Parts: sequence; structure tokens; C-alpha cells
Amino acid sequence: MPFVKRCTRPLVFVSLLFAAAAPALHAQAQPSPIRFQLVQLPFRLENDGTPAKNAPETMAGGVAVFDYNGDGRPDIFFTNGANIATLTKDSPKYSDHLYRNDGNGHFTDVTKQAGLQGSGYDVGVAVGDYLNNGCPDLFVVGVYHNTLYRNNCNGTFTDVTKQAGLANRVDPKYGPLWSVAAAWVDVNNDGLLDLFVVNYMKWTFTDKALCSYRGVADYCSPRYYAPVPDQLYLNNGNGTFTDVSKAWGIRQYPGKGMGVGVADYDLDGRQDLFVTNDSSYNFLFHNLGNKFEEVAFPAGVALPEDGNFVSGMGLDFRDINNDGYPDIGYVALNNQTFPLYLDNKNGGFTDITASSGMRDLSMSMAGYCIGFYDFDNDGWKDMFVARGGVESVPAPGVPIDQYNTVFHNSGKTGKWTAWTAAAGLTAAPPLRHRGCAFGDFNGNGRIDVVTTALGAKAELWMNATANPNHWLDIALRGTKSNRDGIGARIMVVSPHLTQYNHMTTSVGYASSSDGPVHFGLGPDTRADLVKIWWPSGIIQTLRNVQAGQVLKVTEPDK
Repeated sequence: MPFVKRCTRPLVFVSLLFAAAAPALHAQAQPSPIRFQLVQLPFRLENDGTPAKNAPETMAGGVAVFDYNGDGRPDIFFTNGANIATLTKDSPKYSDHLYRNDGNGHFTDVTKQAGLQGSGYDVGVAVGDYLNNGCPDLFVVGVYHNTLYRNNCNGTFTDVTKQAGLANRVDPKYGPLWSVAAAWVDVNNDGLLDLFVVNYMKWTFTDKALCSYRGVADYCSPRYYAPVPDQLYLNNGNGTFTDVSKAWGIRQYPGKGMGVGVADYDLDGRQDLFVTNDSSYNFLFHNLGNKFEEVAFPAGVALPEDGNFVSGMGLDFRDINNDGYPDIGYVALNNQTFPLYLDNKNGGFTDITASSGMRDLSMSMAGYCIGFYDFDNDGWKDMFVARGGVESVPAPGVPIDQYNTVFHNSGKTGKWTAWTAAAGLTAAPPLRHRGCAFGDFNGNGRIDVVTTALGAKAELWMNATANPNHWLDIALRGTKSNRDGIGARIMVVSPHLTQYNHMTTSVGYASSSDGPVHFGLGPDTRADLVKIWWPSGIIQTLRNVQAGQVLKVTEPDK
């Protein structure tokens, strides 16, 4: 967590009309190639803030976008806090929430009938079909309590945490474990999704302030708390999991994890993991097939370019320069920049934060959540950042409540441009934003964003970008590989551009985005070639694919 210690009921039907989104509050200083319109959702993130400033209060807010009922429309699940002293949801206001997308801008609250109210202080969520039955499941993580919800394929979910072998949250050495994020990933390519859990630090409730700034209680720096290791659970194929954290080389690296990204950065066919740690060294776990080796220092991603510790938070692990190799971007707090690393294709990375312009653009910003998506469909992935600070007492000239920002990728030049007011993102007041998730909510081929903020209603940012660019979404169905196709790498060749992406649901901070793999095609009305490298090793090729569609692709037998 980015604590900057400065010690010294009934069914609810909600009609949300995308076309009637609120206008921006401030005049646009210059034109932007990307525009968003605001729709507010009724969900409110309750973190139970206290005068003592307990650590979890500023960490809540994960959100997931996924199609829970298979109707082709992305739905939204929100995690929520609880009574911070008891870590229980002792009031309806703390309920987690599931909103069904009914189309035409309508969402229905189906939390109660789905069985997803929750019971503890929930922070993050990961989406994945661990049973390979075509119905995406939820793994919800939080403070000393995680929950595996099995999707029953009938609009309801069942808590199967105990029978799955995931209920024990007390480590014999480190004590109770507070989880912030998780990722579904097939680490051994057996066609079953395994589970990587990001744990944060040791914390105990207090009713007295532990830290202060200018004589006012404030959140403590993470350096005042002990680190804990992350965990890896292998899927046994029968609905249960086995903790293999020690055998796979994870347990010996205690940290203060905030996020995890999944990608095969060296293209050896095995999924690797990048973990951001708060005010500590990052981890890069290189997959050797039967264990991981931690290589962040030799790979050049343990620290940003100036060598200082930063409050590494949400991240995305995705190819941003269309060279076929996944790159890394993550966000941090004011005066810490948003580090960017390009994959060198030789097992290492180059920090391009300064050379890309991102250092100057982000130095005055605090970010929590990030996602690389092509918002203007020009063929180059842009970057959306949900922004907000941590402190309860602002430093001079450093706002805690902040607007969200989208960074436009200029393409081959490698430069970025920041758009906030010009992109319509001042239509909502500045807040302490936390989670973010991505999907096309109205089926128009443009990626929209949903964000959360502490003590505030959720924001749905509908992509209102107006240009003639084309797009192609690819929805994968694995057969020998896991059903979601997580880990599949995709190349799309169109007349003007060759680009790459891969399937993962682990994006941002404490959040998950499970949707088709999105490609902007710019002026091109077709893809001449679509090539898919499945986790099973099968390579599939499609030709002359028309733009403007969600292409459903099933993994072939060979």
C-alpha cells in the first residue's frame, strides 16, 4: 500500500442512459483524440474510515468486468469494505455488489439472488473459469479472509472456499495474511487455471493513531509493517487446490505486494509474473516450467530509473510498442512517476519513463490503477490511470483527491500525451480513486472504463471517441488450453499495421477485466492475418477477417 508515512434488499433496477452522460465541468483546453462521458453507478465504496487511520481503510476498491451469465454483455462486480474493527460486513452498506448489464444502458442490481454480498473486508477480485465449464468464477481477496465463488451457470454463485482448500489464511510463520490482489494463470500449461495470490503486510487494528503529519493522524508508511510472502496454488483438476508456494520458489520472497501482471515476456511458452511491491523492490518471477526464479534485478525492473523505492501499485504487463514482446507499466504516488519498461527481447527491460515523456507527465500525479487499451482504435495501446492519493493530510501543493487521466500513445515515436479535462475526465469531481476495470459495455467497439473511489459512487466512463477507426475483438475458447485462453498470444496483421496482445484477466489494482482481446485497426476494414499461439503449444492461423466484430475462436485439436 502506498502509505506515505509522514510520522513527525429488494431487486433494484437502475437505468443508466449512456447517451445522457454528464458533460465535462471544465472547458477543454485543447482537442483530444480520446473522449469519455460520465455515467454514475449507484454503488458506493465504503471503507469505514476511522480517526486512527487503519491501513486497510485506504486500500479498498477492486472491481471486475465479466460476463457472468453468458449473454454477451459485460457485467460489473464491486468489492466493498466492512467494519474495520471486526472485519465483518455488519451493515448492508458494506455489501459487495453485482450489476447485470441488460443492454441499452440499463443495469440491474442482482447481488442478493447471485449470492455475492460477501462477509469480510474485501479488497480485490480475480475472474477466471477454474472449472473449464464456460462459466467465469470469482476469487475475492481481502483482509485475512478470501473467498472462492463458483459460478453455478444459472445466475448464482456458491462459496466453495473451504472445500477448494483455500480457507486457511493463517501462515505458521507470518500469521494471518492480508491479500490485495490475485491472478488466474496456468503456470504449468496443463489446461487448468492456477491461482497466484498477492499478499500485503502484517497489520493489527488499533483505535489510536500510530502516525501523524503536522500533528494530525495520518496513514503510516509501509516501512513500519512487516512483509509477507505471496502464494501460488495449483489447480488439482477436481475443484481443489494445493499450496505450492515453497516448491515453486515463491515463499522465500516476502514483500508488500500491491499487484500482479501475467505475461510470457521471453516468449518461451510459459507465463511469467511481475509483482509490484510497496516501497520495496519489485519481483519478476520467471517461469521455468516447474518453479519460478526471481529475476527483477538482472532484468532491470526491481526499481525505477532513479533507483529509489516507490509505492508501486496497479500495473499492466502488455506490449505497448507492437514488437511482439510484453512491456511493463505501473503507477505510484506524487513525485514518484509512473514507470514504464520496454522488453529488450533478451530477458531484460529498458526503463523508458523519462525518454517517453511519462516522467514529466506523471511526476505530479498519484495513481492507483492502470490499464493498457487502445481507446481510439488507432492500433496503439493507450494508458488509463485511476488517480488518487493516500494521505488524509495533504502536503503543500499535493492534492489527495485527483481526476483520472488517459495517456495517448503516439505510436512509433514512443511518446505519450496526457489528457484529463480535454478527454472529459473532469466531468466527475477529483476523488481518491482506487480500482478500475475495462470492457465494451454498449457493444460499439470502443473500450469503456469503470472506476471506484473511497467514500464515493462508482464512475462508468463511456468511450465517446469520435473517429472512423475500425476494430476487432477476439473471444477465445480453449480446449486443450484452459477454457478462457488465458496466456494465449495473438498477432493481428492488417494492411497498415502489425500488432500483438495476449489474453489475461489480471489488469490494474485489485481488479480484473475478462473480455475479448481488443485490437484497434485504424483505417483498415479487415485483418489479413490473425495468428494465435495457444498455451497448449497449438498455433492457429486465420485469414481475411473482417473488422467490426467479436470474433469467436475455438482452439483446434492440433
